[in-house]
Amino acid sequence: MPVPDSTSILTVRNLNVTFARSSLKAVDGVSFTLGAERLGIVGESGSGKSTLGRAIMKLLPNSAKIEAEALEFAGTSLVKASEKQMRTLRGNEMALIMQDPRYSLNPVLSIGKQVAEAAKLHLGLGKAAAHKAAAGMLERVRIADVERTMRLYPHQISGGMGQRVMIAMMLLAKPRLVIADEPTSALDVSVRGDVLKLLDELVTENNSGLILISHDIRMVAAFCQRILVMYKGRVVENLVRLEDAQHPYTRGLVAAMPNPRHPVRRLQVLDRPSIDAAEVRS
Repeated sequence: MPVPDSTSILTVRNLNVTFARSSLKAVDGVSFTLGAERLGIVGESGSGKSTLGRAIMKLLPNSAKIEAEALEFAGTSLVKASEKQMRTLRGNEMALIMQDPRYSLNPVLSIGKQVAEAAKLHLGLGKAAAHKAAAGMLERVRIADVERTMRLYPHQISGGMGQRVMIAMMLLAKPRLVIADEPTSALDVSVRGDVLKLLDELVTENNSGLILISHDIRMVAAFCQRILVMYKGRVVENLVRLEDAQHPYTRGLVAAMPNPRHPVRRLQVLDRPSIDAAEVRS
């Protein structure tokens, strides 16, 4: 496995997120750094992984309170950044790929117009140049018959093609940081590997850092160079190899997933008392 680039793109230190007047932390003391590498963040629904990704992008609702000792992107403090500064960073330097293109793409705009709009906004191109850039990027994500596809609307394309369109839009400006939130969960198993391979090719070419958020711990382990495991808003384990997992929550996640090589009659469920006891001891 390639050694990650040691140059820090993103620094997160003691990040906390709370909502409204609640004292319960949706993200609790999370710290990590990211270079030009693939970092996986895994955990079950409600573990805080998607909230973490949106906190980095500052895309949480106004009821959210974000606090951190450090939340820096390429030397810029995101905690102190104004919304105007964030709008400049988003799309140009930081990109968020959502999990389901059916709900992320605009249903009343053609594919070509949506990708070209991204080119106009983030690259400052005119109409003709933006159309050309959009067509070139869609070709890069291996969409056949680009001109025909650009005339189609989101409901007229498959989920796999829609996710490729999303990747094309988000990576058009060659951002330094890409956060992919469950980018393959809405896709057929047969196309998931192709989408991940494509995503890896583009971020590697741009020397970007990639955060892959997923509940599928085995998929993340096969694709990413490092894994952060989240439970109840906290990072409970930081791994390079999944087989080195020590925390009962990480082991429980692995045991709860079906393994075609070792089928069992009944999958294990998480032993929450043991997990919570381990958290108290830590």
